[in-house]
Amino acid sequence: MVDQPAIEDETEEQSTNLPYIFDSSKLGTLAEDVTYCVMEGVALKMDIYYPAVNNGLFPVTMYVHGGGWRSGNKGAGTGQADIPFLQRAGFLVVSVNYRLAPEYKFPAMIEDVKCAVRYLRANAGQYNLDPERIGVWGTSAGGHLVAMLGATDESAGFDVGEYLEYSSRVQAVVVMFGPADLTVGTGDGRRARNIFGDFDLALASPVTYVSADDPPFLILHGEEDTTVSIRQAEILLAALTEAGVPAELVPVVNAGHSFLPVGGPIRPSRVEISQMVVDFFEKQLK
Repeated sequence: MVDQPAIEDETEEQSTNLPYIFDSSKLGTLAEDVTYCVMEGVALKMDIYYPAVNNGLFPVTMYVHGGGWRSGNKGAGTGQADIPFLQRAGFLVVSVNYRLAPEYKFPAMIEDVKCAVRYLRANAGQYNLDPERIGVWGTSAGGHLVAMLGATDESAGFDVGEYLEYSSRVQAVVVMFGPADLTVGTGDGRRARNIFGDFDLALASPVTYVSADDPPFLILHGEEDTTVSIRQAEILLAALTEAGVPAELVPVVNAGHSFLPVGGPIRPSRVEISQMVVDFFEKQLK
């Protein structure tokens, strides 16, 4: 005869493991100011853009804004132009805030965006997302942070805070005019100290961590950028190529920082750049 309490315990355990049923009314909508992690008492927010159609688990693309690590927010920046293209292509798109200098010095910023990736994996069922298909893209300082996401693993020491049972690794990276080696051309030393404090700039540089197991990279950089020289993109490409990581650099003709036109229309155009981003993520994540 089967012991009745054992049957009750088994049923209760099974009920807690039922899959999350995705609410299809969320399709095509925007959920703003979702708290993804709390760091040093700061509630960090993300916006979540749902695709219009549910064809199974969503691949994810996460946008990290620029602003010199000191300003900017998830609802603004050059990369915002890419969000509707990705949403229409069937991606769950996430845009994140992170702590800013000078109140919070590096590595607060990379700690935050890593926590955002872990949050997504921890809540994969709620968002109907595939935790093994997460891509990131970022502009300027955000480009630096997504390059760090692509190049670093837990051994770098930036995984702190919540959801540590989940990985912060990503499967594809798009860097737009972001610094890659902060030991080269950092400019005003006082400004660097306001952002990085006494943190070793080599250890804050994506090129320091590049290894053969990094995900594919697409790098886009304006040829006329005087804020972040295209040399930074070339340094990153060289490091990735030497390590055997699939990587491509697309120089944007007549483009300054933020792809602003300098001396003529930019080539490829901004719409063409967005389509490149979509094509890259579709190749890597679908």
